[in-house]
Amino acid sequence: MQIIIDADASPVKDIAISLAERSGLEVVLVSSVAHHSNKSLPDFVSHIYVDSGADAADYKIVALAQSGDIVITQDYGLAALLLPKGCVVVHHKGFEYTDKNINNMLETRHMSSVIRRGGGRVKGPKPFTSVDKRVFHEFLEGLLVGHVEN
Repeated sequence: MQIIIDADASPVKDIAISLAERSGLEVVLVSSVAHHSNKSLPDFVSHIYVDSGADAADYKIVALAQSGDIVITQDYGLAALLLPKGCVVVHHKGFEYTDKNINNMLETRHMSSVIRRGGGRVKGPKPFTSVDKRVFHEFLEGLLVGHVEN
């Protein structure tokens, strides 16, 4: 089991890395070359860079992920591709994507896209707050305790 992070815009990389270290898990960050960083990472963290093309990071994550891996992403489409592989897919707001909630999320995303294409406006995501960080930390910590013990 490893933690894979859709890292381009993830505000929880540091939290996930810290919790993974305590749990003895490997972490894989996947991002486009447009987000290249020279930041030093611990030995248990690898960073894979992909082309800047649309969905290149998503395709790489799908190729890497295996049943039981934990994947952190805010991309509903990517989550929908990973659930059938047996991955545990979580959002940085501290919830898990499931077969029960993914279809509604994809429908909402599609309807927002239709509205935008028609010239309408939809609300974007709310800013990520310190409360959101705490919620994610507690959520992932609980998830790791349950998975690492099994």
